[in-house]
Amino acid sequence: MTRINTNVPSFVAQNRLNRSNADLQETLTRLSTGLRINSGKDDPAGLIASESLRSEITSITKAISNTNRANQIITTADSALGQVSSLLNDVRGLVVEAANSGALSDDEIAANQLQIDSSLEAINRIAQTTTFQGRKLLDGSLDFVSRSGTNFGNIKSLQIDQANLGASGQVDVTIDIQEAATKASVDINGFSAGATVQAAKSAGSLDFVQAASTGVAATDGSVRFRRNTGDAATLSVTLAGPGAAEFTIDAKTGGEAYNDFTFEFAQDANQTEDIVITDSGNDFVITIKTGSGATLQDVKDAFDAIPEYENFTFTVDTDGAVDDALDVNAAANLATGTDDTLAASSLTVVSDNVGTAGNLGIEIVKSGTAAPSAAIFGDKIRVTLAATGTTTLGDIRDAISAIDGFTATVDEGNAADVIDNTYLSNAAPSVKALKGGKDITTAATGSIAITSKQTGEAFNGTVNIVKSAAATNPTATFANGSLVVTVNDKNPTTLASIASAISGINTGTDFEANVTGTQVNFDGDDSDFTFTTTALSGGADSFTAGVNANAVFELAGKSGSEVFNVSKGTSLAQLVDQINLVKDATGITAAANGTRLELRSSEYGSDSLVDLRVISEDVGGNFGNGARAVGTDIKATINGRQANSKGNEITLNTATLDLKISLEADQTQSSTFSITGGGALFQLGADVVSNQQARIGLQSVSAARLGGVAGKLFELGSGESASLTTDPNKAAKIVTEAIDQVTSLRGRLGAFQATTLESNQISLSDTVANLQEAESSIRDADFAKEAARLTRAQILVQSGTTVLQQANQNPQSVLSLLR
Repeated sequence: MTRINTNVPSFVAQNRLNRSNADLQETLTRLSTGLRINSGKDDPAGLIASESLRSEITSITKAISNTNRANQIITTADSALGQVSSLLNDVRGLVVEAANSGALSDDEIAANQLQIDSSLEAINRIAQTTTFQGRKLLDGSLDFVSRSGTNFGNIKSLQIDQANLGASGQVDVTIDIQEAATKASVDINGFSAGATVQAAKSAGSLDFVQAASTGVAATDGSVRFRRNTGDAATLSVTLAGPGAAEFTIDAKTGGEAYNDFTFEFAQDANQTEDIVITDSGNDFVITIKTGSGATLQDVKDAFDAIPEYENFTFTVDTDGAVDDALDVNAAANLATGTDDTLAASSLTVVSDNVGTAGNLGIEIVKSGTAAPSAAIFGDKIRVTLAATGTTTLGDIRDAISAIDGFTATVDEGNAADVIDNTYLSNAAPSVKALKGGKDITTAATGSIAITSKQTGEAFNGTVNIVKSAAATNPTATFANGSLVVTVNDKNPTTLASIASAISGINTGTDFEANVTGTQVNFDGDDSDFTFTTTALSGGADSFTAGVNANAVFELAGKSGSEVFNVSKGTSLAQLVDQINLVKDATGITAAANGTRLELRSSEYGSDSLVDLRVISEDVGGNFGNGARAVGTDIKATINGRQANSKGNEITLNTATLDLKISLEADQTQSSTFSITGGGALFQLGADVVSNQQARIGLQSVSAARLGGVAGKLFELGSGESASLTTDPNKAAKIVTEAIDQVTSLRGRLGAFQATTLESNQISLSDTVANLQEAESSIRDADFAKEAARLTRAQILVQSGTTVLQQANQNPQSVLSLLR
């Protein structure tokens, strides 16, 4: 079929030609850019992967640049530290030379001092002028900043080398000590021949403090009236524990009023007295000191001795020890008390003013036929009633309230209650005195100094005060190393009478006691009154101490060794002096303790050593086969991780924390502090996160900061405590510590460069190369492949053009039909 309106072959040829042109255009673009992916349509997934890799490559490239910059900063600091180290070595040489004072003139030593002064100035100048792009490196501005915490004073020195402060910007550090470091220790006993050591006397003290008071109103007192024809309340108790002790408590008067009184037993290992009885309202607590061995009869005696408890009868049914096995009884109350037809009524009295003036007793008397009256009579409020007839509680209330400074009240609704005056002759009402008032006072202290009149260890011992209801005047005893003073548990006792009792022990031959201070009384019943005791100590017997036989021995320590040749009869003190004379050369100190020679290393830790080697010794000597001992290092954890230790120094080196701490000797308390900032922060990774950063501290190397335990470098300056003319030995120790400090800092910076920066740079460079290769494989064009595609596309375009030309000519064949 021949048609001219629709040339299908032409359409087909056009479509194929357009596709060939698109392929040719795409190939030309890839060959001209060198990229396989030039837009998202070329490869959407490949574009996403390529862009992600490009982002990583850019970040890592910057991290490599950061690492190079950090390396340059560390190199700059290390170069300056090298100059400081050289200057310190020169200073050390000058110190050693100046120590040769027997061969050097004063002028030569002075010249050395001038050189040291100049070196110190140069070191300070280097510390202040070493900069990188305007940032000072060695003046301490790049050191870590810390904030002290619990027991921070136990830390002698703190060096924070590296810390990762994380997202919070702070690292809390906790140091827990399991065992303190020890010195190497050797003891030699049995020194007997030689100089006499004089005896000494024991000494101790009793110290008293009464707190200041602003005045407290007197507590209320009361009078309780009731008929006594009812049954008395009673309580029977069997105590648990060995002995099955039993007792009964009865109210002395009848009525239900005592049914709610409770009694309870308790134990306390810390109280001073064996038995303490307290009451709060109607509740009584009897507290037994754990291990006191008190019996139930002792409890009864203590209970009966308290005047306020005279309304009760304490009866021991079966005596027994109230010992440690006693179970604490739940509170038990009196019961079965019954009233007569008239209910009990009470009247309360309070003092209107503060002070001891309101602490008065209350008594009821009968006299004549007059209406009730009340007045202060001595230390009591005396209420006088008619001998016969009746009186209302309201009348008694009004009589007491008429006394200036006191107010009486009656239970609500009971003012009209009638009291049978005749009945009062049969049983007195229950009376509770006013108490608790205190006058305004200022704090007062008093002390009793105690000294033994005789010398010797026999008079060393403890000092204690015991309070007892049975004591009228103070007594004192001394036996088995214990000085015990017994005073009354309620009434005040003068310090002078206590001192007199102590001075009178064994008719005044044992101790002498003297009172000092403003406090002259001791009231054991006053809660504001406290006392402390200082044990008797310092007493020593007379003895002789010295070397028993001729001996030659070598004493070796960490610092070196020395040979000693001692003769029989050399005193222990002389031997101690000989050893201590060369302690700087051996690192060992000596001390006399009775008949014992104590040898201790000067330093702590497993490096410390005391090695006593006997070269020769006559028969019966003190040194025998010699002895050897080493110390132990401290054992501690830092934030739960076991720290490396050396002596009293602990170190921790982790990925997040690198520090060195020197602790005070002989302490086991935990310490805390916080690292809150500071340090030089280097971004070494592609992501801005804490584990791809490094923060290193650069301490100041000024003369004021360099040094250690012996002192600081500035002390070597003219006129200072370690100048060449003042103390060259101290100067040598300080400069040695300063050299070690700078060397350690250089080593740490070098390790940071080698293990952190350079390894990081190599790793990142390898990573970048791998990522670039991966990104290239995704995005870059394969020129061989694209060149082949170009040739194919060119041929297809040319052939498509020819075919289209032919397809467009086909309809012209119709004209031949029309001729």
